[in-house]
Amino acid sequence: MSVAGVVVDAQGRALLIQRRDNGKWEPPGGVLEREEAIPEALQREVLEETGIKIKLPATLTGVYKNMKGLIVSLVFRCETADGTPTTGDETRALRWATREEVSELADEAYAIRVLDAMDATSPPAIRAHDGVKLV
Repeated sequence: MSVAGVVVDAQGRALLIQRRDNGKWEPPGGVLEREEAIPEALQREVLEETGIKIKLPATLTGVYKNMKGLIVSLVFRCETADGTPTTGDETRALRWATREEVSELADEAYAIRVLDAMDATSPPAIRAHDGVKLV
């Protein structure tokens, strides 16, 4: 299982990271460690990849299954508690992106996660993808 946090600023833009390993633009996130609770994993991943500490609880905005990789990802809309956006070991670049920019920068499977979080509808979205495209 993995988590991702979509940090949204006062202008309604989402913080995207450009990953060092593949150059792709995505929301910050990653796989839960064995003994880790979901909220703590979310907070840890966002902090490690962006330098931002998020407020908890965060709002669950979607559940996404990678049909090829068999990974389920929980995505949350997050608010900043502290920190300044900065790159790190896993992050090549950071960017505050509008809805249009999210769709241009990220693969469909990741863009939809960010867009769902920006919309923050209830109940949360439930979607499947192949790693790149929605299925």
